[in-house]
Amino acid sequence: MSVRHTLLALLSEGPKYGRQLREEFEAGTGEVWPLKAGQVYAALRGLERDGLVESGDTGAAGPRKEFRITDDGAAELAAWLRTPPDLPSAPHDQMAAKVLAALRVPGTDPYEVIQVHRHSLMELMQRWTRIKREQADHDLGVRLRIDAELFRLDSVIRWLDAADGRLTHAPETGRAADDRIRVSDRDRERAIARLRGSFAEGRLTREELDERITAALNARNFGDLRRLTDDLP
Repeated sequence: MSVRHTLLALLSEGPKYGRQLREEFEAGTGEVWPLKAGQVYAALRGLERDGLVESGDTGAAGPRKEFRITDDGAAELAAWLRTPPDLPSAPHDQMAAKVLAALRVPGTDPYEVIQVHRHSLMELMQRWTRIKREQADHDLGVRLRIDAELFRLDSVIRWLDAADGRLTHAPETGRAADDRIRVSDRDRERAIARLRGSFAEGRLTREELDERITAALNARNFGDLRRLTDDLP
């Protein structure tokens, strides 16, 4: 569980006090990951030292000291959300931390975060499967070790699928809320790039591509863009 990045996610919603951050941290995780006050303030001091948060004063961290996320902190948080975890160390916990954090960060699509990690895990499974096919034919020990890794990766992917399903049925934190967010030119460009990729793969006709690109250019919110790509992988 990354305390630093979870605190950054909470601060992305706006300035907060140390005590408030601790309470929201535990409330957001169902108190599964209890946090001591000392852990919160130690993490905040480190974040402030690294320039990822600021408090407006130089006093010691305390319950009434207000913290704000910096631009560097927002960039660090965005990168962490989309960086595959270190799988040898409790991948489910790390994935859960990232998805829970994505729910709190304004303008962040938790579905996109889930898809980034699902894609990474699928590539890793394909790599292990290729190794198993090419090198493990006559070595039972190697096959068993690779099978263990494949089962572990599959369990994480299943958790991501379950998280995706729960988000779909929780409109207050999922797709319905995100669909109202206004899009930027960069968001439109990303959607168009995805449409062009699907056209190159033969999933769209030229007429469909042209029609959807026109709609993407005129999109006002994420719901408009999502409807253009919902039937694409």
